[in-house]
Amino acid sequence: MAVPARRTSKTKKRMRRGHIKLNTPNVQFDATNGEYRVSHRVSPKGFYKGEQVVTPKAND
Repeated sequence: MAVPARRTSKTKKRMRRGHIKLNTPNVQFDATNGEYRVSHRVSPKGFYKGEQVVTPKAND
């Protein structure tokens, strides 16, 4: 099994891990129902771009 010849420095390690991070979801305010939703997704009430595209199911 291969063994590294030299120890990886803090800088090299951090450069390699620079893209490993949490991304915040792109959340927008939906004016039709007054809630926040993820962009380019249908809201929980079934609205997309201000139009009712899906009828939501009853929770009962």
